[in-house]
Amino acid sequence: MNDRILAAIRSVPWAIMPGYLEAIEAMAIRALDHPAVQAVAEDGHVERHFEAIAQMGERAAGTRSAAIRDGVGALPIFGPILPRAAMMNPSGGGAVALDLLAADFRVLQADAAVRKILLVVDSPGGVTTDIAQFARMVAQSPKPVFAHVTGMGCSAAYWIISQANQISIDATAMVGSIGVMMGGSVQENPDQAGRRDIAIVSKNAPNKRPDLTTEEGRAVISGTVDALEDVFIAAVARGRGVTEAVVRSDFGQGGVLAGGPAVKAGMADRVEADGLDGAIRRLATRTSSTRRTAAENNLKLAHARAGL
Repeated sequence: MNDRILAAIRSVPWAIMPGYLEAIEAMAIRALDHPAVQAVAEDGHVERHFEAIAQMGERAAGTRSAAIRDGVGALPIFGPILPRAAMMNPSGGGAVALDLLAADFRVLQADAAVRKILLVVDSPGGVTTDIAQFARMVAQSPKPVFAHVTGMGCSAAYWIISQANQISIDATAMVGSIGVMMGGSVQENPDQAGRRDIAIVSKNAPNKRPDLTTEEGRAVISGTVDALEDVFIAAVARGRGVTEAVVRSDFGQGGVLAGGPAVKAGMADRVEADGLDGAIRRLATRTSSTRRTAAENNLKLAHARAGL
């Protein structure tokens, strides 16, 4: 049974921090003493989430998790991202479902009391399914959308927030991990019952079950994740107003950047000295900012690299 659970998890592409995918796999098979699970449990995310919720304001009517404070509608994106609530366990499991997130986002767009929307983010990323669609909702919002990262705005989460008008981050927050991964496993010995699983595919569908023990089989998977990465990078480039070449060379190359270095690279716009509370206060008093142009971003990057 555990092998089938892991096979299901590994059968879909993920845009997520590698350690978190390892933890998701371990939790799925109830290996709660796995080092990756322990590392996630001890990374302080629970405390960060409670602190953020306390600063976001009063619950927005008609939403599951959004809040309103001084005309700013705050929408939390906490934990791994999954496409639908049906994929989560009844307690939520510390994950966020895109279908519920989109529903709350639409409520904030329609609420006359909300002048600006703030995505409050602490997420390692998640499954790539439907990420592009939600990112387009952010990019095409009739109300200005901003993002603030309290802990992690990584991988699929960064895909989403790259479409916001501006990104602010805590001094120790991390953004990036741009890329896609997909795993697999190969049965080399019979299971405990002495059985070995064998899959037979039709003659015109050899790539339905590629042989991961061969270079050809691994190339099939690589082609899939590379194609998705191209979509990811193109979206980030559009959202941040830079070229795809800049994203590929300066935006971490799959790694993450924190605080000031992330701003200098153009992955974020400002380090928020007063954290989330400061971001909300700033947005509550400032006039709506328009989306920055590519020229503005390129000028900012040039100044940063020149030390101006």
